[in-house]
Amino acid sequence: MDALYRDYILEHYKNPRNFGELEPHDLDFHDHNPLCGDELGVHIVVEDGKVADLRFHGQGCAISQAAASITSEELIGMPVAEVERLGADWVIDQLGIDISPTRRKCALLSLKVMRGATTGDASWPD
Repeated sequence: MDALYRDYILEHYKNPRNFGELEPHDLDFHDHNPLCGDELGVHIVVEDGKVADLRFHGQGCAISQAAASITSEELIGMPVAEVERLGADWVIDQLGIDISPTRRKCALLSLKVMRGATTGDASWPD
């Protein structure tokens, strides 16, 4: 089963969904993982209290870029207020594989920048 999820992650890394920038946008945030150098930014368009559209941009390892792609698909249409309630387990569940402690921040960077944009809280998700 892990091979299937690894292929899924590689597919999102090679062909990321919602990659790029949005102009105009309502919210944005950019941050990086100081442990490995991954960097990620997000532009968000909000309509009726929901994430109407978003784009991620940046560079990094397969895990950080795939996590951004995978989670972006789930975040579009979500109420902005719900984003702050998402935690680390939500991202890990989206990836579908075990993430080692050394790769955890790679996987969580996308949620960190989403929460930074929507709430101003740029702390690492628990």
